[in-house]
Amino acid sequence: AAEELGLTFERLEIVTADTGRTANEGYTAGSHSMQDSGTAIRHAAAQVRAILLGEAARQMAVPAEQLRIEAGTVLAPDGNRRSFGALAAALSLHVEAKPESPLTDPGAFRVMGRPVPRIDIPAKVTGGAAYVQDMRLPGMLHARIVRPPSPGARLTAVDSSAVEALPGVVKVVRDGDFLAVAAEQEYQAIKAMRLLAAAAQWQEDATLPDQARLPEALLALPAQDFAILDRHDAPVPAGGGTVEARYTKPYLLHGSIGPSCAVAQQDRDGLLTVWTHTQGVYPDRKAIAEMLGRPIETVRCIHVQGSGCYGHNAADDAAADAALLATALPGRPVRVQWMREQEHAWEPYGPAMVTQARATLDDTGRIADWDYGVWSNTHSMRPGPAGSLLAARHLAKPFPLPAPKPLPQPEGGGDRNAIPLYTLTSARVVHHFLPDMPLRISALRSLGAQMNVFSIESFMDELALAAGADPVEFRLKHLDDPRGRDVVTAAAEAFGWDKGRPAAPGHGRGFAFARYKNLAAYCAVAVEVAVERETGAVRVPRIVAAVDTGQVVNPDGVRNQIEGAMLQSMSWTLYESVGFDRGRITSVDWSTYPILRFDAVPDSVEVHIIDRPGAPFLGCGETGQGPAGAALGNGIADAIGHRLRDLPLTAAKVKAAIGV
Repeated sequence: AAEELGLTFERLEIVTADTGRTANEGYTAGSHSMQDSGTAIRHAAAQVRAILLGEAARQMAVPAEQLRIEAGTVLAPDGNRRSFGALAAALSLHVEAKPESPLTDPGAFRVMGRPVPRIDIPAKVTGGAAYVQDMRLPGMLHARIVRPPSPGARLTAVDSSAVEALPGVVKVVRDGDFLAVAAEQEYQAIKAMRLLAAAAQWQEDATLPDQARLPEALLALPAQDFAILDRHDAPVPAGGGTVEARYTKPYLLHGSIGPSCAVAQQDRDGLLTVWTHTQGVYPDRKAIAEMLGRPIETVRCIHVQGSGCYGHNAADDAAADAALLATALPGRPVRVQWMREQEHAWEPYGPAMVTQARATLDDTGRIADWDYGVWSNTHSMRPGPAGSLLAARHLAKPFPLPAPKPLPQPEGGGDRNAIPLYTLTSARVVHHFLPDMPLRISALRSLGAQMNVFSIESFMDELALAAGADPVEFRLKHLDDPRGRDVVTAAAEAFGWDKGRPAAPGHGRGFAFARYKNLAAYCAVAVEVAVERETGAVRVPRIVAAVDTGQVVNPDGVRNQIEGAMLQSMSWTLYESVGFDRGRITSVDWSTYPILRFDAVPDSVEVHIIDRPGAPFLGCGETGQGPAGAALGNGIADAIGHRLRDLPLTAAKVKAAIGV
């Protein structure tokens, strides 16, 4: 917008998602923001610029091509000028947006392609009001929810009299299995919640699978099979041997640093306003209105940033909690904040997955045949129907959980990135979709791409080893996409791949590549890995990425996305796994669900950006997840001489593989 309108950033305000003010763009998901919304904003700004220039030309009787824009003013050659404000006042901008106005030539860019500091950082690092968790409204009540102790538990009885007598308690709300308390102060609400939880009686059943045999449990579930690739362009020659492997991934948390939160208020006119860090205000409004049985126009959802997400965490559930309580307490704002143990136990997880790969090499070391299968639940149970909201399923008249569906190709869900970008003359890829969901799951950053890229890129290294080939050269041998080749080459050169393996004992190197969804940004990652033989602990001294996102708007933004993706993927790969027994989730804090710590961050993190001025934007928010984890897995295998295929690659597993 700044580029196309010729304005400084200080004169621009971006209104984030608000059902009362902004268009319905569905969800912020799938790395579509720059590709879709960014492109739309650029075209809209160019259209507004053309409209303003046309009006200025009319008013000043000067051909539009002779006019220029400077700091919100249209200037004519004779010094005559008109401000944007004066021009806008003389016409209507309420016209249909069309991507037909000429865009600024990349050679004339003033701001696009240059680093721009984020204006939200100061408040976030100094404890200012930055997130929905920080919101405070006059007269606001604080509320806490008493969650069931386990999935499927039913509330059989609760005596709330002692809780209602506590200082500051305003109301205890029960509707079926939904149990909550609101108080004047946050600590009063927490204290009341603890007492209310102790008074609640629940009926529990053992409904969860055996975690020790989770892959077998997934493979035993009924599956709907979809052959998403079935290509046989030539007979499969014999000669180079066949390689097979199975890879597994556990359930993963979003693990938001700030537990989910929302604020809601029902005013005297019956309008319910919900401030939420949902990734889709319009779908969330629809689900909340259905849950409450009220007209959709009486609900307004306003997006406020949350402290961590990337996917469908419990933000929508907290919004539903707040909406229920604000309806029960009209007139006053109600703030709902989940507790840490609730966030870990009740948020929708990233699904567990199993993949199996089989490939045959010809006598030249090329892949002659490729067979790949992925077993996974759906990767999106986002709001739309009320039954996607946790509270709605706990009401006395519960809403049913919507039937899970596979997300269609070419983007896919569990099968996202299951089709390799490599050139394969004979290949078959099957998505074994599992409708039955043993645990509550939904969208987590990159959906199935993280696991599929981890599997494919691990398998590419295994095939390179079988072929006696260098891993980077083996990839280039099978990669015809010129932009993909550029990214692979750039990462390898920046890392110094041609220098060979690290000489230090216990050190190795790993490489991986993917194009997210085979539609968005390209990314290649190279890592140096150091393994402590006695403990199995893995350290990453250096990680290097190359990325192609098309036209770069803000290189700092791209760098932030890739750096964050690599660190998050390191955490998933080395540490993270949801724990559970047959009845309850057991990983309810950071001790039982460890994540990457500051002291494990690589000493050196490099991101090399390939800018392509004038090319379409390519979303990069999730492109680093798969390559980073796969490169790390390949680096560990290189360091210890053994391949680990079951995530996470914990120190205990590494030590066992070494045989110490």
